[in-house]
Amino acid sequence: MGQSAWAEISALVAAAPYPVEVLAADPERAAACLTALEITTRSWLGAVVANSGGLVIDHGWLRVLGGGHDGLPDVTAEMVPGAGRLVVAFDVMGGQFVWLQAGPGARPTVHYFGPEDLAWQDLELGYGDWLEAMLAGAVTGFYEGLRWPGWEAEVASVALDQGISAWPPPWTREGKDLPAVSRKPIRLAELVSVHQDAARQLGFL
Repeated sequence: MGQSAWAEISALVAAAPYPVEVLAADPERAAACLTALEITTRSWLGAVVANSGGLVIDHGWLRVLGGGHDGLPDVTAEMVPGAGRLVVAFDVMGGQFVWLQAGPGARPTVHYFGPEDLAWQDLELGYGDWLEAMLAGAVTGFYEGLRWPGWEAEVASVALDQGISAWPPPWTREGKDLPAVSRKPIRLAELVSVHQDAARQLGFL
């Protein structure tokens, strides 16, 4: 554990410009995840898995998956062996971050699927660089167009297994006016599925 990347991550958590909660780790569950992923705690992903059930960033807006916690799946939950695709985080609006290899021989990077445009975007960052950015303050600018006055208290009251469903949805013209839309908490898995289904029906996926 002396070479674990957790010390670097912990320092970023402590210095983050917004609240970051480190969910308690389950050692047995974490060990199973590390085995399934075939990684060690020297990697940033391995350190997050081994030392946390997940990271809850900026009042709960961003949920980075770790070894799993009540209401939050572990990072291997949606892993398909050999697919080279790993869901590493969800946001409260039903967006998701996936670490994947875009092409043969390419370096794996984090991609984001957002509810505002229903499209995948290659952030061109490896997992460690992405997590460092999110802990260092990038969440604020990244989600600038998806927030509304008073969002902090509303998001903080939502359970880890829930997200906020907006109607009209964020990908519509009317839904861009976030302060005016109707919002309610629903199960996060359902919210993610709704966005994915809409993208398929509209021909975006």
